[in-house]
Amino acid sequence: MSTFTLHDINSAPTEAKPLLEGSLKAFGMIPGLHAVMAEAPGLLEAYQTLHRLFVNSTLNADEKTVVWQTINVEHACHYCVPAHTGIAKSMKVSDEISNALRDETPLPSAKLEALRDFTLAVVRQRGALEEKQVQDFYSAGFTQQNVLEVILGLSQKIMSNYTNHLAQTPVDKAFKQFSWEKK
Repeated sequence: MSTFTLHDINSAPTEAKPLLEGSLKAFGMIPGLHAVMAEAPGLLEAYQTLHRLFVNSTLNADEKTVVWQTINVEHACHYCVPAHTGIAKSMKVSDEISNALRDETPLPSAKLEALRDFTLAVVRQRGALEEKQVQDFYSAGFTQQNVLEVILGLSQKIMSNYTNHLAQTPVDKAFKQFSWEKK
């Protein structure tokens, strides 16, 4: 059983209080992940910064969801898969895409499938891809900037997935309807 504290504004370290206030303002709640990360204010700040930067990347909503969920599913993150299912809905990503990512079944377009394949290769090969893998990604319509944006998304997801595994972060009430287990 996890012994990590789920902080609120009152219990959080001083440096984390404004970060949690920002979470509360942005989401109307303090997500459990943020509540755990507040114990290490630098981690929470870095996570929130990477999230903001990835959201502002050139990838569209479907593509961001493919990157996030591909990594969440590969890492079997019990917290992030449901959370990003809800986030995908708020971003108007189709259930067809979300379900394909959650169930590891084919995506509705070759371009999104190429993005999932590339993202998985980056994760599984720790960035040491063969030239053909990178060229296949470019041939699908992606750019060097997109290569680096996948790394940005992975950096964010490592922080959240690993924290959730170690802390056994409970899934937020808002996302319980999207509960998930790796098959």
